[in-house]
Amino acid sequence: MAAIFLCVGTQGQEPANRLGWPDYGGDAGGMRYTTSTQITRENLQHLHPVWTFHTHALDVARIGSEHASFETTPVLSRGVLYFTSPFDVVFAIDARTGVERWRFDPKVTLKEDVGGFTASRGVALWESATKGPCSRRVFVGTLDARLISLDADTGAACTGFGADGSIDLTKGIERANQSAYQLTSPPTVVGDVVVVGSSIADNQQVDAESGVVRGYDAITGKQLWAWEPLPWARQNSLRAGAGNTWSVISADPELGLVYLPTGSPSPDYWGGLRPGDDRDADSIVALDAKTGVKVWAFQLVHHDLWDYDVAAQPLLFTWRAHTPEETPAVAVATKMGQIFVFDRRNGKPLFPIEERAVPQSDVQGEQTSPTQPFSSLPPVGPLTLPADEDANGFHRSLWNRLVCRIEMHSLRYEGIYTPPSLSGTTAFPGNLGGVNWGSAAFDPVSGIYYANNNRAAYSVRLVRQSWWSDNWRNQVRPALLDWRTWVFSALGILLLNMVYRFFLQGKKLKNVMPRARTLLFVACVGVIAIPVIKWPSQMPLSHFGYELSPQRKAPYEILREPLVDSDGRPCLAPPWGAMTAINLNSGKLIWESPLGTMSGEAETGIMNFGGPIVTGSGLVFTGAAEDPYLRAFDAETGVELWKSKLPASAQATPMSYTLDGRQYVVIAAGGHADRSSNRGDSLIAFALDARQ
Repeated sequence: MAAIFLCVGTQGQEPANRLGWPDYGGDAGGMRYTTSTQITRENLQHLHPVWTFHTHALDVARIGSEHASFETTPVLSRGVLYFTSPFDVVFAIDARTGVERWRFDPKVTLKEDVGGFTASRGVALWESATKGPCSRRVFVGTLDARLISLDADTGAACTGFGADGSIDLTKGIERANQSAYQLTSPPTVVGDVVVVGSSIADNQQVDAESGVVRGYDAITGKQLWAWEPLPWARQNSLRAGAGNTWSVISADPELGLVYLPTGSPSPDYWGGLRPGDDRDADSIVALDAKTGVKVWAFQLVHHDLWDYDVAAQPLLFTWRAHTPEETPAVAVATKMGQIFVFDRRNGKPLFPIEERAVPQSDVQGEQTSPTQPFSSLPPVGPLTLPADEDANGFHRSLWNRLVCRIEMHSLRYEGIYTPPSLSGTTAFPGNLGGVNWGSAAFDPVSGIYYANNNRAAYSVRLVRQSWWSDNWRNQVRPALLDWRTWVFSALGILLLNMVYRFFLQGKKLKNVMPRARTLLFVACVGVIAIPVIKWPSQMPLSHFGYELSPQRKAPYEILREPLVDSDGRPCLAPPWGAMTAINLNSGKLIWESPLGTMSGEAETGIMNFGGPIVTGSGLVFTGAAEDPYLRAFDAETGVELWKSKLPASAQATPMSYTLDGRQYVVIAAGGHADRSSNRGDSLIAFALDARQ
């Protein structure tokens, strides 16, 4: 059955529907670009919300609610938006009004003992040339590892696909104990093939699940092929796992290729049981979409010890540089902040890549790669720590300066790729640095690439497996950093003293009041508690804060925590989050601007998750930052032109489309999953009034 492709052509230049948004990344090549020009610099101040849709995902407490993150980006087809809640509930709503057409609840089952985020970033569309039930389909991958096919018109399951519309993706996968095997990103559809990767829990054990990528028939659900990223892993004395593709896969239907951003092998921070460079983990890999055969690959990190998996969707675009010839290209942004550009037909680098010597491990049994690849393109952020954490006009208190210097002084740091150690290492850029799953946007007219990026340093320490260290870091230390421990301790001392005096003094109430020395002792407890609880405390989720992960079956656990002062601000010079613009034709850095703020009106930048989009009128829209705003930047200069407050921060990538001559910008605003407050379930559409 012939398919109508809702995706980009060989040159990867423009979406098929130039004013629409048929794919998660705008087009199948992840350009995040719309030719819509109605919203301009001149009328931007009149942009305002025109409808809001609520998923009600958080109305009822359930397993995963505490860590639910609304990260979806809708896709558009025939005037209908399709998207997911954090629990994989699929919604179809009218793109003009936000009125619901239908919803489908897959009733995902989550385990209580599996940590991490509850997130679903969206769906994929497919359409056949014939009419009838399920001739237009919505595909969604779920948190309990199912691939589901739905009728785009009704929301009913396409029963001819797999078993009653669903495929169990755990079949054939050797499951690790106490781990999560999920799908959090949308599938990729190319022709009549649906391609899916997987999300695998980080840092849990050596023999994690396989990161196999599979292709399925879009009509029947029959598995067509499977590609294993780590074929060497089963030869190890203890099988390694992961190397999985958890982010979005890009597709070029005319070349017949899909482009995988692969992740790190397990466990992330100890490679003594997976010697060698660990190919094809941490790579860009091109597969034949029909057969799953590898056409070419390039590894971006050798023998990864830093959780530097490739998180961003590969960008397919037309490269125009040095010669009149146009080259079909793919650009890959990394967590290190580097950008690599290749001829997407054969993997030939289009900008030189140099293998440079890097620091070596001092841990017995670890064999670090002697070199790592460095791109000649400018990075989106610094690759080495700034010399002064108070530079650029940001000044900390004397106490906070002391906190940062004590934290950083004892850590080993020899630049990027300093390996983890038993005494502690500074990781910069950290595992949340550079460009994450929000990916980047690209203007095919100007050739400029826009990327949100994080600039955070982490302390990384290998901890020998032991019962005592587990209890100290998981139980005792968190309790000592909790103000309630000290308050209840002080109250308990007072109460015990009063009870003791009551019985000692003949059970007379007049003698119950504590003596002055007891009150002084309790006051001393409070004085001691103040600096202790002011010390940077752990946050409840891994990746964002304190994490001690088991790395079971390895000799070491991994202790990872952000290097922040007592107010939670990174121990680095700002900006701590930014947007960077680079011309991929000339290889020149165009501008960078702080993204969000952590300190009043100061332009500090802030941690961000979600990506930007760019319009034909020269505007770059993004949410992503932890503060609750949708922002618009001038695509030429990086000047922030506009922002609108949201009901919660938007850890998602916006999208844009034009219907009936009216341009919309839509963003999911759900707040940060590591915050118990200020979270939401709003999908908000912005537009101009008709007269404007």
